[in-house]
Amino acid sequence: MRADDYLHVRGESRYVDDLPEPEGLLHGALFHSPVAHGRLLGLDTSRALAAPGVHGIFTASDIPGENQIGPIVRDEPLLADGEVHHVGQPIAFVVADTVARARAAAALVEARIEEQPGIFDPREAQAAGALIIPSRTIEIGEVDEAWSRCTTIVEGRVDSAGQEHLYLETQASMSEPLEGGRLRIHAGTQGPTAVQRAGSGVLGLPMSAIEVEVQRLGGAFGGKEDQATPWAIMCALATHALRRPVKYSLDRSEDMVVTGKRHPYSSDYRLGIDAAGKLLALEVTYFQNAGSAADLSPAILTRSLFHGTGCYHVPNARITAHSCRTNLTPFTAFRGFGAPQGIFVMESAMAHVAEASGMDRVDLQERNLLRDGDVLPFGMSMERAHAVRSFGEAKQRFDFEGARARVDEFNATNKLKKRGLSLMPACFGISFTNRILNQAGALVHIYTDGSVHVATGAVEMGQGVSEKLRAIACGTLGVPTELVTIASTRTTTVANTSATAASAGADLNGRATELACQELRDRLEGLEGGAALTWQELVSLGYSSRVNLSAQAHYATPKLWYDKELEQGRPFAYHVFGTALTEVEVDCLRGTYRIESVRIVHDAGKSLAPDVDRGQVEGALMQGIGWMTVEELCYSDQGQLLSKDLASYKIPDLNASPAEVETHFLEDCDNPEAVLHSKGIGEPPLLYGIGTYFAIREAARAFRAEKQWCYSAPLSPERLMMFLHGEVARVPVTVYG
Repeated sequence: MRADDYLHVRGESRYVDDLPEPEGLLHGALFHSPVAHGRLLGLDTSRALAAPGVHGIFTASDIPGENQIGPIVRDEPLLADGEVHHVGQPIAFVVADTVARARAAAALVEARIEEQPGIFDPREAQAAGALIIPSRTIEIGEVDEAWSRCTTIVEGRVDSAGQEHLYLETQASMSEPLEGGRLRIHAGTQGPTAVQRAGSGVLGLPMSAIEVEVQRLGGAFGGKEDQATPWAIMCALATHALRRPVKYSLDRSEDMVVTGKRHPYSSDYRLGIDAAGKLLALEVTYFQNAGSAADLSPAILTRSLFHGTGCYHVPNARITAHSCRTNLTPFTAFRGFGAPQGIFVMESAMAHVAEASGMDRVDLQERNLLRDGDVLPFGMSMERAHAVRSFGEAKQRFDFEGARARVDEFNATNKLKKRGLSLMPACFGISFTNRILNQAGALVHIYTDGSVHVATGAVEMGQGVSEKLRAIACGTLGVPTELVTIASTRTTTVANTSATAASAGADLNGRATELACQELRDRLEGLEGGAALTWQELVSLGYSSRVNLSAQAHYATPKLWYDKELEQGRPFAYHVFGTALTEVEVDCLRGTYRIESVRIVHDAGKSLAPDVDRGQVEGALMQGIGWMTVEELCYSDQGQLLSKDLASYKIPDLNASPAEVETHFLEDCDNPEAVLHSKGIGEPPLLYGIGTYFAIREAARAFRAEKQWCYSAPLSPERLMMFLHGEVARVPVTVYG
């Protein structure tokens, strides 16, 4: 069976748009709200219904079940009913016999909307009491008392922007009718069960009547965890009514307008240290811009809270978080899932207090790194902490002192060009913060020819989970890779799955696969005379002995617990650590910069696939660099997305990439808490991109040491130019007007 990489290179990999089109296929198009907030007084679909090729137009009144798809808070209708709350909110779904006709008809739909003022700033929303959920606070130690023991205290504000997922494959789904009123949905989703569950509620059908299948995704990065659901359910709604297959693929600009992105945060901090440079007290408040509906914002906010102290031990800390409802598209999961926003605040506070106290920032970082036994603000004690080791190894392996001497010499001899260095430590907890999601199943068949078929709930989206599952099955059964097939993800094969997210896809589904394969191996090895046989002979003996050659296994991550009333617990199975050394050069006349190098020491446990993991580290790094530097969401003052195509939204290209990237995996870092002693890989390395921000800051301050720094990201060349030559002013994370 060909692996995904072979199919990708040959262009043979199938995505939703590549599936054979069933007979009678219809195509969908969306009519969405043109305004950010208002009362929906009426909808005229008569002209659209009369357009050529139109088979139906579906609005809230056509939903047979519940008009609701909110996964955590039930506050998100599939189709707007009575009110609209953001530009791009779905109002009507038009179905026609071609894509062009569906889009043309959607343009003929007319809505009467009484426009109302919108709120776009999270601080304004919080002040108005517009919250998604009640605010939360986690706390450790005696924060109020600790301030008196601090010799240096700083206060400030940090703003971090949103970020567009920009997956290669846009959102796409296709549904088809089955006999008996059942449906099959081919969904481009990270969460097949989430689509199945939402479809059941909207259509008023049992979940067993809805099959969801995912072959693979062309990228997701969190943007298809929850936000793939509405497009799949719209197709299913039309199929259910018309008994015809329906397909809907968003074009790029439409995808960017109607889907959510990484959450922008605005935050306040207060940080204090003693004379020896030890952190004593921290107080942080996050204002999360959640958009108009909850989506996954409560869970994302939880992870921000849990990562509020970054990679450091703070004995007295109070962290408060507000999830603020605004009139923008609901923001959603994105690689890091709220942790990067919290960690960026902590690193900003560290830079500020180092400068205020006259301490070397790297020394301050190093003496406060997490160690075994340190207790985090939510009560979890650190185990097998590799923060100190990875930081020290990065300094030694990449000759930090030599690099700093070269940078200092360069800066002393160059007036208009300056260089900067940063060390960025990473600490990231692995597990879904919602304990119930930390479970997975696997179904493994051994066929009589010796080949093996593995089915799990893991969705392959370019991260290499299929290769890791194949390696686990091969290693456990002792068979060559060519005998193992990894099935597409189907809710009919493995039910009640969690989304492939939280860097836990291989952890959960891999462990379930290992358990199922081990059960099969134990059965075969228990056969008399089996030890001397080849694999094929052993399988034949098992079949002739009427041994069950199929096994189903279930895995639930142990030791996890959390008490929301006390805000204490052990939400993570383990933590991932690492450190990145970044060097940049800034042209201080033009405000441009070049990333000279990023060198990383990363804790991958015992990697299941080193090449895959190295690719994940480097890909996440680039996404982190983009978030911190050039990627900027711009909105009008009416809440309309202005950066809605690749002409107006920039991501790092080859010229913006580091000239050198080096990744070294820590050795002897086995992890007993995960499958085959591995560690989750997808999200933690994004944190290394934050180091680029602080390296640029160091270079800029070498040119303008007298100016006060404003902790606002992305640090685009325009913003850097304003620091170097303009007035110091805070630029809103989301630009209006």
